[in-house]
Amino acid sequence: MKRSKAYQEAIKKVDRHHLYEPAEALQLVKEISSTRFDETVEVHIKLGVDPRHADQQVRGTVSLPHGTGKTRKVLVFAKGEKQKEAESAGADYVGAEELAEKIQGGWFDFDVAVATPDMMSVVGRLGKILGPRGLMPNPKAGTVTFDIERTVKELKAGRIEYRVDKTALIHVPIGKVSFEAEKLLDNLNTFADTLIKARPAAAKGQFMRSVTVCSTMGPGVKINPLAFTAVR
Repeated sequence: MKRSKAYQEAIKKVDRHHLYEPAEALQLVKEISSTRFDETVEVHIKLGVDPRHADQQVRGTVSLPHGTGKTRKVLVFAKGEKQKEAESAGADYVGAEELAEKIQGGWFDFDVAVATPDMMSVVGRLGKILGPRGLMPNPKAGTVTFDIERTVKELKAGRIEYRVDKTALIHVPIGKVSFEAEKLLDNLNTFADTLIKARPAAAKGQFMRSVTVCSTMGPGVKINPLAFTAVR
């Protein structure tokens, strides 16, 4: 793969064989960012699990203390009082069958969908459309709930969903390059703590095998995974 000159210059500043401490790694990610836009800072973690087994799945949500730096458009399927609750909580779109019809027509101008349990008969018909895009409301992700007010406010404030993929990797955003390094570290530690608490009982050996942080267009910076054993 041909890399840009900016990337080639950035990677010269990273020791690919060194395991950095979290604060040091995040500061380095900020320093080597050279794009004209505010890049997202991401963390990629290899877990010691076998995702083929149901008892080794790792999935959940976490509210980052400083958010992700991105304002998410939240859509809520609800009726009656819950519809009013969603609107007052700041949801961008609220409705029922009319929203389902709009989505079936090819509209996807939202980042996350939430539904009250009684609306799943309507939302269920959208499974083949929303599922592949990762937009289908799901109880495990906390997006099928009657607690609409809290859920919408948390999503707007920066609550994210994490889920291990088939290669045992988890990828999540933890902020923007413009964030202060301390805020990025707070977000990273919060996520790491949540992940450690979500460790399946069936997981054997070292749980966090590798941790890498990077910006959208920048090279990865490896972190010593043992640095997070003291987070809890």
